[in-house]
Amino acid sequence: MNAEKDFSPLTPNIVRALNDKLYEKRKVAALEIEKLVREFVAQNNSTQIRHVIQILASEFALSQHPHSRKGGLIGLAACSIALGKDSGLYLKELIEPVLTCFNDSDSRLRYYACEALYNIVKVARGAVLPHFNLLFDGLSKLAADPDPNVKSGSELLDRLLKDIVTESNTFDLVAFVPLLRERIYSNNQYARQFIISWIHVLESVPDINLLDYLPEILDGLFQILGDNSKEIRRTCEVVLGEFLKEIKKTPSKVKFAEMANILVIHCQVADEAKVTNDLIQLTAMTWMREFIQLAGRVVLPYSSGILTAVLPCLSYDDRKKNTKEAASACNNSLMKLVTPEDDDENEEEGSRSFGSPSTGDEHPKVEADSNDMLNASQESTGFSNISFFTPASTDRPQVNLDLDGIVQVLDRHLHDSSTGMMTRIAVLKWLYHLYIKTPRKMFRHTDSLFPILLKTLSDESDEVILKDLEVLAEIASSPAGQTDQAFSCDSTDNKLVLKVPEGPKPGQQPSTSSKAVDSSPSTPSMNSYFYKFMINLLKRFSLERKLLEVRGAFIIRQLCLLLHAENIFHSMADILLKEEDLKFASTMVQTLNTILLTSAELFELRNQLKDLHTQESCTLFCCLYRSWCHNPVATVSLCFLTQNYRHAYDLIQKFGNLEVTVDFLMEVDKLVQLIESPIFTYLRLQLLDVENNPYLIKALYGLLMLLPQSQAFQLLSHRLSCVPNPELMRTVDESKYMDSKRQGASKRGSHSQVDYNELLQHFDRVQSKHLEIRHQRSGRASDHPDRKLM
Repeated sequence: MNAEKDFSPLTPNIVRALNDKLYEKRKVAALEIEKLVREFVAQNNSTQIRHVIQILASEFALSQHPHSRKGGLIGLAACSIALGKDSGLYLKELIEPVLTCFNDSDSRLRYYACEALYNIVKVARGAVLPHFNLLFDGLSKLAADPDPNVKSGSELLDRLLKDIVTESNTFDLVAFVPLLRERIYSNNQYARQFIISWIHVLESVPDINLLDYLPEILDGLFQILGDNSKEIRRTCEVVLGEFLKEIKKTPSKVKFAEMANILVIHCQVADEAKVTNDLIQLTAMTWMREFIQLAGRVVLPYSSGILTAVLPCLSYDDRKKNTKEAASACNNSLMKLVTPEDDDENEEEGSRSFGSPSTGDEHPKVEADSNDMLNASQESTGFSNISFFTPASTDRPQVNLDLDGIVQVLDRHLHDSSTGMMTRIAVLKWLYHLYIKTPRKMFRHTDSLFPILLKTLSDESDEVILKDLEVLAEIASSPAGQTDQAFSCDSTDNKLVLKVPEGPKPGQQPSTSSKAVDSSPSTPSMNSYFYKFMINLLKRFSLERKLLEVRGAFIIRQLCLLLHAENIFHSMADILLKEEDLKFASTMVQTLNTILLTSAELFELRNQLKDLHTQESCTLFCCLYRSWCHNPVATVSLCFLTQNYRHAYDLIQKFGNLEVTVDFLMEVDKLVQLIESPIFTYLRLQLLDVENNPYLIKALYGLLMLLPQSQAFQLLSHRLSCVPNPELMRTVDESKYMDSKRQGASKRGSHSQVDYNELLQHFDRVQSKHLEIRHQRSGRASDHPDRKLM
C-alpha cells in the first residue's frame, strides 16, 4: 500500500488499521468508517459516500495484499450499515467487489466476503432483488466450497436471501430463469442441493408463478432426481410432487406440449443397472400418465415418442411393478385419444415421420429454446438411445395424429426379437385399434406390415397369436381394404401363382359361380386382402411344418371365429386345389378335415354340409371335395359328413387301386374313432334304417375290410354287429332305393344336384398325380447309391 497516496476522506489512522493483520484493529477502522459515512448521509453528500466506497473497493477489497482485502470487505459492510435504508442507492458499488472476493484462493477471505455480503443484504433487504442474479451466481459457487466455515457462512446468507425473496412481491422471475436453467445442470452435489432448495422456495411463494417456466427447468429437475444423495433425491421428489399437484389444479395454464418431449426422454432408461434411473423413469412415467389424462389430444403429435418409451415398460416384471402399471395407464389413455376423426382424408398431409427434425419456422420461440436445451442436455447425460418427436405444428388449433410415426414404432417392436410378450400384445392391440379407428390411413401401411404380421403367427405365446389373428382378420374384412386391383402371390419360395379376385364393394351383393372350382370367398365383409392372407398363411404352413403341427389347428379355428368358417374353408380349398406340393396338400387337407369334424367352432358349417339343402351348400361341398381328394380318407369322411354314403362306398371301392401305407391305415383308424364320436351320432342312428341306408353299411364294411385286425377293426366290427337285422343288409331293389333317395332329394331341393360321376373322375385324376409323384421319389431314392429303400 502506498503510504503517500491520498485516501481522503479516510484518515491515515483508518487506512493503517484497515491494512493491519489483526481483526480487532480492522474492526475499529470499520467503526470509524461507519461514523464517517453517517455524517455524509446527514449532510446528504452522496459524492463523498461514493468516493469512500470506491476507495474501499479498488484500493482495499480488490488489492493484492490479503490484509488489505479483508479491511476493504469489513469497510464496505460498515458503509452499508451506515447507509441504512439508503444503501439501495449504492448496492452495485457495494456488492460487486465483495462478490469478486468469493473467488479468492484464501478460504478465510472468502468467509469474510460472506460475512460482509450478509451485512450488506441484511441492511438493504428488498432493495437487493434487482441484483439477485449476481448474488445467486456468487452463492451457487460457495455452495460447493470445500471449506466448512465458508459453506456455513454461505448458508446463512442463503437463508437470509430466501427470506427476502419470500417476503417480496417484486421478484423478477423472467430475469432469473435463464440463470436457473443454466445452473440446474451442475453435476456437483452441493450445487444441486443449492439449486433444488431455491426451486422449492420459489415454487412455494404464491406470488411467483414458476409453473409457467417449468418447461425450461423440468429436464434439469429430472437430472437432479438421479443424484446419488438420498437427501437431494428426496427434496427433488417433493419439488416435482408440488409441481404435479399444481398442474392438476390448473391444467389450462400448463404448457403440456413443451414438456412432452422431456418426459419421453426420461421415460426411457439408459442404464437399467442404476437404481436412480428407476426412480427417474417411474416419476417421468407418472407425469406422462397425468399429462395424457389432463392434456388429452394435445399430446397426440408426440404419440410415437410416448409409445417408444411406454411399450418396453409393459413387459417389466414385479421388480418394476409401479412403472409397469403407470406405463399401462399411459398406453390405455393414449389409445383412447385416437378417434375416427383422425381418419379424415381432408386432414393436412405430409406429417413428418418419427424422430424427423423440424423444417419450418412455425414453432413458437419458447418451444425452440426448450428443444435446444433438451438436445444439449441429451448430449451431456449420455442418453444414447433416446427417441423423441418434434411435432410439425403445435401452434395449430387442429391436432394431427402422428400415424406414420406410430406405425414405425409398432413395426420396429414387432421386428425386435428381444421385445417382451406383453409389449408384443400391446403392439398388436394398437394395430387393431388403429385399423378400427383409422382404417383408410392404416391401409396405406398394410403392405409393409403384412409380412411381419404373418411372421408373428410363429410366436411362442398363444395370446400374441390370437391378437395377431385379430389384426389380420380386421385387415381382411375391413371395407377400407377394398381395391380396384387384384393381388397376386408370386414368389420364388411359393409355387402358388394365383390371381386374387377383387372383393365386392361395400353394399354390393356378391356374385356366385356355378362351379366351386372357379369361385372364391365372396361375402360383403371380405376384401381383396382376405384371399391374399389365405394364400400367405398356407405358404407359411408349407414352409414351417412345425407351425402347422403345433399351432395350425389353433390358428385355423380362431380364424373361423373371426372371419366365418365357410370363408376360411372355401378359400383354403380353392387354393389347395392348385397346390403343386402334393404331400403338403395332403397334410393340409388332413388338418382341415380334422378341424371340420371335431371343432366346436365348426358346428354351423357341419350343419350346413350335413344335408346339402341349398345350392350354396352343394357348391361348398364340391369345392371342398375337389381339394379333399388329395387325401382319400379325408374325402370319405367328407362324404360321411354330407351323407353321401353311396359315393363314399364308390370311393372305398377304388382304395384297392391305391398304395396302402402305414400312414394310410392310421388315417382309416382315426376315421373309425371319429365315427364313434358325437359328431357322427346321426350316422350311427341311420344304421337302424338298413333298408334306406345300404350303402352306408357297405361303406363301413369296406373300411372294415381295409383295416388289419387291430383295435380299430374290433371297434368297427362291434358297431356293425349291432345292426338290428343282418338279413336286411342285402342290396335292395334299385328302383326302391331310388324312390327313397328321391324323397331325400325333395328335402334338399331340385336345384342342389351334384355330378358325382364327375367328382369320381376328379378323385381318380388327383390320386394319379399323387401316385406319379411317389414313383418319382422312389425312383430318385433307388438311383442314389447310398440310399436304401425301407
